[in-house]
Amino acid sequence: MPSSSSYRNVALAMFLTLHGALGFGLRSSSITTSSSSSLRRTMMSKVTVYSTAEAAAAAAADAATNKNNSPIKNEGAYNNVKMEDIVSLCKRRGIIFPSSEIYNGFAGFFDYGPLGSELKKNVKDSFWRHFVQRREDIVGIDSSIIHNPTTWQSSGHLDGFSDPMVDCKETKLRYRADQLYCSPVTLEECGTTVGFVCVLEGNDEDMVQAANTQAKKLLKESDKKGQAIQPFLFKDLTQVTEEEMGQIPSPGSGKPTLTMPRDFNLMFQTNVGAMQDGSSVAYLRPETAQGIFINYKNVIGTSRQKVPFGIAQIGKAFRNEITPRNFIFRSREFEQMEIEYFIPPGDDVWQPFHEKWIADSKAFLESVGLREDLMGYDVHEGDGLAHYARACTDITFKFPFGVQELMGIAARGDFDLTSHTKGSGKVLDYFDEETKEKFIPHVIEPSLGVDRLILALICSAYAEDEINGEKRNYLSFHPSIAPVKVAVLPLVKNKEPLVKAARELFEKLQMRWNVAWDQTGAIGRRYRRADEIGVPFCVTVDFETIEDDGAVTIRDRDTTEQVRIPMDEVVPYLTKMIDGY
Repeated sequence: MPSSSSYRNVALAMFLTLHGALGFGLRSSSITTSSSSSLRRTMMSKVTVYSTAEAAAAAAADAATNKNNSPIKNEGAYNNVKMEDIVSLCKRRGIIFPSSEIYNGFAGFFDYGPLGSELKKNVKDSFWRHFVQRREDIVGIDSSIIHNPTTWQSSGHLDGFSDPMVDCKETKLRYRADQLYCSPVTLEECGTTVGFVCVLEGNDEDMVQAANTQAKKLLKESDKKGQAIQPFLFKDLTQVTEEEMGQIPSPGSGKPTLTMPRDFNLMFQTNVGAMQDGSSVAYLRPETAQGIFINYKNVIGTSRQKVPFGIAQIGKAFRNEITPRNFIFRSREFEQMEIEYFIPPGDDVWQPFHEKWIADSKAFLESVGLREDLMGYDVHEGDGLAHYARACTDITFKFPFGVQELMGIAARGDFDLTSHTKGSGKVLDYFDEETKEKFIPHVIEPSLGVDRLILALICSAYAEDEINGEKRNYLSFHPSIAPVKVAVLPLVKNKEPLVKAARELFEKLQMRWNVAWDQTGAIGRRYRRADEIGVPFCVTVDFETIEDDGAVTIRDRDTTEQVRIPMDEVVPYLTKMIDGY
């Protein structure tokens, strides 16, 4: 009967056949049971146990040495990803589910699953650490979701917080007028317009494809089949005349049955108290910013902050979107991360602050793992600016459905505090002890949606590569926001001392991070399971851990390179790799 050491050697030999299975790039193409003992001695003689300080340098050296065996990344993978792929991935991996799915869902609302809730918490924690805990000039608050209704009268939301809406008179469907685009269909040869097409907002390729489909049908109905047409000239329905609207087909009916645009207030109305009359009407907040402004006086009086300083808040907001779309990009219940940064007044003051906040915001987005090549800027000018804003720059992101706003940085002037001063009758000015002047501070507002950032992070993390001819799909989340930081893998599950050592390490790591335990299946399959949900590091406990060097193997998700580290150095090493210190 084979001895226990023989079983151990066979298991170790099987482990070593994997890409980079132990140490740095120690690989073997074929292993037999009879040769496992000699192979184990040969291979283990090449394994070096590194201290935390040496590990990073050794990993870099190994990557250079074994460059030909490193994963070959498919740099163009994201370009072929459709939004349906992202939605499917999120549901399949337990990141995001449709809300109330057993009742066929509820449009514009979503639930975060086991991985999604961890990801969301990590994103919010990263924002708070970056902008509040690591700065002396910003403090945080957490205001209520329902404010005194006069708040929204003063802020302008009751009168002006609306979107342009059009109705289809036949299907009774409603659309946002600025999300429907029309174009005349004009014959190239004679310049005659035979009608209009109307498509939903999307990326350029999808919009042109949908317009071409409609144009072909229109040409056929007009006995112009096969004739060439001029390029489409899209404009949204807020810019059309009544005469044009009479020719523009509704997406619902395919006929010109759309009404002219009219305003639709986006706030959710509710009632507070036992009575349900005009005196009990209140609103779920459509943004978190006003909760900051109405607490400005309280914060000034209790935090000992001096201008310039900021107030940050993370919280839920609600907007009754006419047509929620593109998954969690535009939903009816969402979370915002906002900062109101109060600065002195003056035409020569706000611009440096605004530029600094644009740079700081971009740096934060990159620090949590957004791909720089997918980001850009959109500077609002003219009619694109709110009436009170001096400037606004959006940091954009290239989603599968097109380039869209991700984070806005606005110079809001003193509009908000002035409005609340008038509405409340309370003095909200600031006394500068150095200049002995009183003034109402102006505001720079960085505003970022939690859900939009999560969608952008998932898109940025989507990756494909090839390892020794085998394709791999994985999520390359930055370690700081990855839902699961580490997976602990005992090499075998039927060796009690080995499992015990792995379990002790697992429970130790649990004290610091969200950690996964996986002891079922081949080690390579377990690696793939971890890769698919974006686990940045796998720690394998093997026979040598308990019988020889007391070290474990730590595998990097993106490079698949591995380093062997003493058990008591694991936490310091992972802390450096995950938390950066």
